[in-house]
Amino acid sequence: MEYTRLGATGLEVSRLCLGCMNFGTDQPWMVHDREQARAVIDRALELGINVFDTANVYSQGESEEIVGAALADSDRDRSELVVATKVYGRMHEGPNGEGLSRKHVLEQADASLERLGTDYIDLYQIHRWDDETPIEETLSALDSLVDAGDVRYVGASTMPAWKFMKALSAADVDNHERFVSMQCEYNLVDRHEEANVLPLCAEQDIGVLPWSPLAGGFLTGKYERDEDPDSGRAATDEFMRKRFTDENWAVLEHVRDIADAHDATPAQVAIAWLLRKDTVDAPIVGPRTIDHLEDAVGALEIELSDREIERVEAPITPVWNPDIGDV
Repeated sequence: MEYTRLGATGLEVSRLCLGCMNFGTDQPWMVHDREQARAVIDRALELGINVFDTANVYSQGESEEIVGAALADSDRDRSELVVATKVYGRMHEGPNGEGLSRKHVLEQADASLERLGTDYIDLYQIHRWDDETPIEETLSALDSLVDAGDVRYVGASTMPAWKFMKALSAADVDNHERFVSMQCEYNLVDRHEEANVLPLCAEQDIGVLPWSPLAGGFLTGKYERDEDPDSGRAATDEFMRKRFTDENWAVLEHVRDIADAHDATPAQVAIAWLLRKDTVDAPIVGPRTIDHLEDAVGALEIELSDREIERVEAPITPVWNPDIGDV
């Protein structure tokens, strides 16, 4: 495993992050068997992955429970691990059940700490922007968590660049904890963030943890241009099927050719492309099986040439889509 520093911090993170959204029972495609989920986490630890990303809203806390139990039972020193979770989504009906108010942030941090079975969260992230709460209130609540020792670093996820810059500026002006990382959708066919938040992250030295590095499975090559999908996420997910464009199929054809030349899989080429990006610290991979995990880690061995990079990027010109950015 390779390691790097997260953005401008001194925090050492593995070049791949284990995304744990798939662990739980909220959706049919999730890993419902906790022992299977723990086996994937155990193998990730063996392979040297030290960053584990979850969220309170993933299966309403079930993912956090699975991650916490697995890490507690491992033989890895807690000081080596980076436990990341998120806050924003609705956790109960009625008032104050979601958002980034001081009340919700502090209550959900306590709940996440309990489910994770840990004394502190290494990276606590706002899952989305909250238009109903002043960012200064949210930053103040995050300050309290850091001051109490409950949180080490704070990060953000999925928002337009102007909102993220507003948060960074507010932190600088009022001396709040500054967001050190950004989670954004970024892969070979979803490159809209190149025209949005990624240039800001580069300029501000913000760590980048891209989610959906395989475009929901599209970049694994399991779908075919002329076939109607009857299995996988695209069989039921309309958003996934929107990726079935001529430009995206062209990208996938190049990915497949390059994978054959490297004796690799399309997924490995897609992840290797992300790892070549200077702004990217650790793509978030979300395997449901050990085989998928090991395949993802194999991407670290692939060296793409500049010509290959140009080839897979050629079919798409990145354009910012605000409807995607606020998802």
